[in-house]
Amino acid sequence: MIIIVFGVSGSGKSTIAKGLSERLRLPYYDADDFHPQQNIDKMSVGKSLNDEDRLPWLLSLADNINIWSQSEGAVLACSALKEKYRALLSSNYKTDINWVLLKGTSELIKRRMDTRKGHYMTSKLLNSQFEDLEIPDYGLHVDISEHPDSIIDKIISNI
Repeated sequence: MIIIVFGVSGSGKSTIAKGLSERLRLPYYDADDFHPQQNIDKMSVGKSLNDEDRLPWLLSLADNINIWSQSEGAVLACSALKEKYRALLSSNYKTDINWVLLKGTSELIKRRMDTRKGHYMTSKLLNSQFEDLEIPDYGLHVDISEHPDSIIDKIISNI
C-alpha cells in the first residue's frame, strides 16, 4: 500500500503522514528529504522552485515509490501540488496510490508556518503554493482544522 499525503507547505503533511505510518505500521518518508541541496538553498532564501528544479526530485521520488511498492509499502508526505507532478509520481507504480489532500485556509496555514522552527520553507512562499495547487477530483480530501488524531482516523476509515 502506498499512501501519499499531499498539499501546500504547512498543511500538516508530515504530522499526518507520520501518524498514519505509525498506526498502519508502514515506513514513513518525507519528500523534502529527497530534495537536492540546490533546491533547499533556493527555498531557504524565499525563492519558489520551478518545474525544472522539481524534475530530478520528482523522478527520484517516483523511483522510490516503485521500490517501496515492491516491499511492504510506505506513507509519503509530499507537496505534489500539480496534476503533472502526481502523474509523474505514479508513473512507475502499477497499482493505485491512495492520495490524501490536506486542505485548509491560507490564514490557518500561515499561522502554523509562522510558529514552526527550523524549516526552510517560510510563509513568504505560501501564496505561490496555493497558486500552484491543482485540486484533483480523486483521492480523499481532508479538512485540516480537525485534531490530527481525528484526521488520521478519517483517512484510515476511508482507504
